[in-house]
Amino acid sequence: MSAASPETDTELTPLTRPADGLSEVVETPAALDEVVAAFAAATGPVAVDAERASGFRYGQHAYLVQLRRTGAGTALVDPQALPDLHALNEALAGSEWILHSADQDLPCLAELGLHPDRLFDTELAARLLGYERVGLAAMVAEELGLSLAKEHSAADWSTRPLPVDWLRYAALDVEVLIQLRDHLQEELAEAGKLEWARQEFEAVRTAAPPEPRRDPWRRTSGSHKVRDGLGLAILRELWYARDAEAQRRDLSPGRVLPDAAIIAAAVRQPTSQRDLAAMREFHARGAARRSALWFSAVQRARSLPPQEYPPRRPASSHVLPPPKAWRKRNPEGAERLPLVRTAVRERAEELHLPQENLLTPAYQRQLAWSGSGSATPEDVAATLRRLGAREWQIEIVAEPLSQTLRAGASSSEPPSADTPSA
Repeated sequence: MSAASPETDTELTPLTRPADGLSEVVETPAALDEVVAAFAAATGPVAVDAERASGFRYGQHAYLVQLRRTGAGTALVDPQALPDLHALNEALAGSEWILHSADQDLPCLAELGLHPDRLFDTELAARLLGYERVGLAAMVAEELGLSLAKEHSAADWSTRPLPVDWLRYAALDVEVLIQLRDHLQEELAEAGKLEWARQEFEAVRTAAPPEPRRDPWRRTSGSHKVRDGLGLAILRELWYARDAEAQRRDLSPGRVLPDAAIIAAAVRQPTSQRDLAAMREFHARGAARRSALWFSAVQRARSLPPQEYPPRRPASSHVLPPPKAWRKRNPEGAERLPLVRTAVRERAEELHLPQENLLTPAYQRQLAWSGSGSATPEDVAATLRRLGAREWQIEIVAEPLSQTLRAGASSSEPPSADTPSA
């Protein structure tokens, strides 16, 4: 039976089983050697995917790696049993890797020794082509007329043994990628966007790991409710205590202690372990059983002299303040920001691109905050290049942003002595 696409009413063919059958999970060195030999002898691009256990385990490690290449078929590799995949990486040297939303999977693949020499990101390609729905299932339906089930995407992939239906799902994810890539590459070429895509893929492939977040505890959901220094100290100590316990137990931090419990303690500031354990927010997921651990964090915060309490906001940071605070801290930047955003949005609409793919919002904010010298196209281009914009982006936006910034500067100049005030 076929399913209908909700967008087009086109009949979709359900994709329910791998074309070559479901292969055994690769979990021994001997089996891995066979996969390495098969993929080294095969040709063409390599479809790659990884399954993590987000929300279940600590960190973003891979718990299954799927690969497919013409002539080699599909391989499902257990990276928990085989954590060193450098030999497989060497077998794939020089080949193009196809991933969907590559920035999500490349870090966990790198932990295993897997680094592509070339990349094609099907999700990013779809964004550059202006597709509104860029999830893998939506793209497979749109481009290939196939119905791809995604019901196991949020499963706990650290489960062992992995259920057969999960493995089937994982194999199908890479089975469609090569054909999807061929369709999208042809569309990119027809739209004159293939070189844009190549630059974007290379930027994703070579991106440096993100810097560790400064004061990561400040991102706790609900932290805006904590108003005083002692409360912030409790929030900080509980966050780090939870993180250490989560890492020790290899669990997602939220499964060890919910954010709501941390915030409740920071707001109410309990003075005894009994008071903390009595708080309903500490009853979830066994948090009450470790009330001594959590209260020791509260006590550490209470033992600090007030001058060691964390400030309401970081004393200094390279991160820009939220735009709503610009009016007081940088009035000229506040005037420039909507002008910059409008110029980028209008150009993006002309090119059928999402605004954020034409120019990263962070770059738009940096340009508005600091300006760009005399705002000539050359100045704007130099600023964007320094920030990390790609050449295709610079070629498109440097001129309109220059015009926008210079027009905005002219309109904000004070009137001359001969010009009456408005």
